[in-house]
Amino acid sequence: MNLPPPPLPDSIRSRYVENINGLCMHVLEAGFETRGRPCLLLLHGFPELAFSWRKVMPLLAQAGYHVIAPDQRGYGRTTGWDRRYDGDLASFRLLNLVRDALGLVSAFGYTHVDAVIGHDFGSPVAAWCALVRPDVFRAVAMMSAPFGGPPSLPFNTADAPAKPVAEDSVHRELAALPRPRKHYQWYYSTREADTDMHHAPQGVHDFMRAYYHHKSADWKGNKPYPLKAWSAEELAKLPNYYVMDLARTMPETVAEVMPSAAEIAANQWLPDRELAYYAGEYQRTGFQGALQWYRCATTGAFNAELQTWSGCSIDVPSCFISGKQDWGTYQRAGVYEKMQERGCSNMVGCDLVEGAGHWVQQEQPAEVARLLLQFIKAAAAGRNC
Repeated sequence: MNLPPPPLPDSIRSRYVENINGLCMHVLEAGFETRGRPCLLLLHGFPELAFSWRKVMPLLAQAGYHVIAPDQRGYGRTTGWDRRYDGDLASFRLLNLVRDALGLVSAFGYTHVDAVIGHDFGSPVAAWCALVRPDVFRAVAMMSAPFGGPPSLPFNTADAPAKPVAEDSVHRELAALPRPRKHYQWYYSTREADTDMHHAPQGVHDFMRAYYHHKSADWKGNKPYPLKAWSAEELAKLPNYYVMDLARTMPETVAEVMPSAAEIAANQWLPDRELAYYAGEYQRTGFQGALQWYRCATTGAFNAELQTWSGCSIDVPSCFISGKQDWGTYQRAGVYEKMQERGCSNMVGCDLVEGAGHWVQQEQPAEVARLLLQFIKAAAAGRNC
């Protein structure tokens, strides 16, 4: 592809790696100058790219690691994925995303990585990497999206058959509230969502500026706390970018909190030059490849194969890092606690970073790098005991 280079520091290079589970993967690398370094794999979320790790990668490389961050399937400059709404949805399911990660590690000549680190939707991918192939992914850092464990199989039903799975009434109940609402993940699963965002009235750049602002610590309305239940009444307490007004699109939702020109000029964690790279990539590709991940989750179409790991936990060293002003930690009631109690058996720590919302590795990169290196060191020490 004849595209302008990403605006990266000199210590990070951009390259392509062919034949990764049917993909040509665009990958950012740091610490590539010398061979024999231990490897770290970084997996981004939505609506981000490998570029979201640009501030953390040099700090991890300076500590002696070869750091690899791909544009994941459906994103950015990685090609070979189906961008049609009615295309191959199964290729975006979690286990195939794990296969993408495994193939990339292998292509670089590693039999294992010291840690796989995932943010936002990259967090469940990282979690499943560690659950499925703990021999390869020897530690896992989950960021901004806690992991509650694999879906359970029906149990003890031979003589008392399980009842049919009940319809989740929360969406009907959200729509019936005095102020009718809808959950953003189900909105992202609709056919219209890609067009809404790709052709946002304010343009992709300003849409993404407002979206990033709304979910960051810069928006003072982000004061998260645990919800009590997966119910319409509790979900309605979430900000509009999670539980939207029923008749509104996401661009319309975030337009209400578009930061001022002065706020944009003062933004140090995502200046306009860097935002322009995100906007340019999503303007070029659209959002549908990324949105297919949400469809896999909301339809439950691939839960049966995930039930293969019913009752299993992540047993390699694990940690969780999120912004203290990030609602993502609590958006599903009880999952943050379940991760620590049952989802992970060897949890080294949970850290909520002050001065960061959802984009924690962009908003507070030095602290995130410090916490990651502290975790990786502790994980290695535990393995060597």
